[in-house]
Formats: sequence, C-alpha cells, structure tokens
Amino acid sequence: FQLISSRYEKSSTIITTNVVFSEWGEIFGGATIANAILDRLLHHSYVIFIKGPSYRLQSKTAYFSNTNQQN
Repeated sequence: FQLISSRYEKSSTIITTNVVFSEWGEIFGGATIANAILDRLLHHSYVIFIKGPSYRLQSKTAYFSNTNQQN
C-alpha cells in the first residue's frame, strides 16, 4: 500500500495480473487494504482486459509435443 500510495498521481505504474479485482482482498490480507490500493490504482487509469489463449502456454505445449514425438 505504501508503495502505491507514494506513487499515486506522481508516477506511472503498470501492473499485470491474472487475478480479478474481487480476489485482491485475499492477496493483500483484507478487503479494506485491497480497496484502498485499487482506489489509487484505478483513478486516472486504463484497464485492459485480454482474453484468449496464452502465447507462452501455446509455445510450451508445442515444444513438449515435439519433444515427446521425437522420443
């Protein structure tokens, strides 16, 4: 919280996560602190939701498929 609070309206912050906002309370130990962090992060922000297959997972799957076929 202190890091986000100190950067609030002073510096840009990029956060990537696969955890939905409703579950942040579990990560930060409570809904109150999670809401305070989200309040600062989401003010003046752009939220981009990306859905679709993972390119990293796709390349790993292809790699292991090729490795298994060679054995």
